[in-house]
Amino acid sequence: MTDGPLLIPILGDQLTSDIAALRAADKKDSIVLMMEVADETTYVKHHKAKIAFILSAMRHHAQRLRGLGWTVDYVKLDAPDNSGSFTGEVARAVERHRPRAIHVTEAGEWRVRAMLESWETRFAIPVTVHEDDRFLCAHAEFDTWAAARKQLRMEYFYRDMRRKTGLLLDEDGGPEGGQWNYDADNRKPAPGRDLLMPQPIRFRPDAITRDVLDMVAGRFSDHIGSLDHFHFAVTHEEALRQQRQFLDEALPRFGDYQDAMLTDEPFLWHSILSPYLNAGLLDPLALCQEVDRRYRAGKVPLNCAEGFIRQIIGWREYIRGVYWHEGPDYGARNALEAKRDLPGFYWTGETDMHCLAQAIGQTIDHGYAHHIQRLMITGNFALIAGIAPHQVHVWYLEVYADAYEWVEMPNTLGMALFADGGLLGSKPYAAGGAYINRMSDYCGRCRYDVKKRVGEDACPFNALYWDFIARNERRLARNPRMAMAYRTWDKMKPADREATRMQAANFLDDLA
Repeated sequence: MTDGPLLIPILGDQLTSDIAALRAADKKDSIVLMMEVADETTYVKHHKAKIAFILSAMRHHAQRLRGLGWTVDYVKLDAPDNSGSFTGEVARAVERHRPRAIHVTEAGEWRVRAMLESWETRFAIPVTVHEDDRFLCAHAEFDTWAAARKQLRMEYFYRDMRRKTGLLLDEDGGPEGGQWNYDADNRKPAPGRDLLMPQPIRFRPDAITRDVLDMVAGRFSDHIGSLDHFHFAVTHEEALRQQRQFLDEALPRFGDYQDAMLTDEPFLWHSILSPYLNAGLLDPLALCQEVDRRYRAGKVPLNCAEGFIRQIIGWREYIRGVYWHEGPDYGARNALEAKRDLPGFYWTGETDMHCLAQAIGQTIDHGYAHHIQRLMITGNFALIAGIAPHQVHVWYLEVYADAYEWVEMPNTLGMALFADGGLLGSKPYAAGGAYINRMSDYCGRCRYDVKKRVGEDACPFNALYWDFIARNERRLARNPRMAMAYRTWDKMKPADREATRMQAANFLDDLA
């Protein structure tokens, strides 16, 4: 044991000034280590804007920590001696600083957890891993909750989180308004074009961000995505500005239109806060508490407040719990035995299907699509077309600025693709063109006819949906929530069924 300083590695999704490892340390006796490493930028080929956002936010966070009195050892990606990995950079920092111990906040992914767990043996230095208490539900708490249930349904977990936090509870401890969930009020179709529709703040890149953008453009030119639209918040203060803008201008209508989609309107009334929550620039509980206050002050309708809070303390916490509860093998699941390759248009947006061109096009431009675009457009197509889940998972992890494996993998494999066999969802979220037509203006702008199942101009989603139903009958027919679909399929004339499946087969053959 030496008398050296305490070494505190801070990872790229730990950009919180009072994160557990810092809160337990003495500034005068600690060195904060922040590392930009090649392994983390290329283990999948992340969207250019995602890389730029995280690296710029890291560099700004280092400045913030120094302003708070911390000593920060910062290793840039293009530093000449950069080893390219977290473990390699910790090894070099150990040589530089001769620390007496390492304190770190737990990792957000299995892959990185394994690295952290190797450090004590590798460096012969005590390593303390602090629990990440930015989340409401610790791993052990979720495991206890899960052990008592046959099915891990989010709704019941969410109610427990409401009780734990006191959010949107009445004086008797019951749910405000008498209901836990107002999702039925939050499914309004896309409204007409609204010239007063709020837009997220477009933050002007400063010198630090411009340097990062130049480096990313040169070093990651073969990665998906554009940097032309880069206007992310990269500091805690900027993220708070975007939070206030959303609460003031968009939240009062968020609930009504949270599932709606409009051509060339990528943001609608969504918050665009998930990148900042997942990187640590915003506090999820503080955000939800502010939404609760605004509801009680009469500034936000109950369905909007509840719908938003459910996404944060319900779905976000639940997804993280599932990820850690199920273990690293979760990513290999493929309950429907889907094997088809991901079509090339997922990287270009070049397809005659207007809905997919819109969802993928804005993803390329902004590193963003909202949850219905991800679930019911890109995810739904991959599900009914039988795309291999691992390929879809990698794509989602690559392209979205808010994507980290703990949140992306269960959403993709469990929610979108039913690859976990129903652990997350009670049925596959498969749909034909009618759903897309109901919730968007996409179909009216498409060369395909959403009302046709067969024929040259028939919407591909229609035949693919029924083909999905037919080829998965053995696995899904006994699911009570699929009974109506199978009754409808059984009532079709044999010739219609055959024509539908041939339509789907021809379309899929053309994708290859």
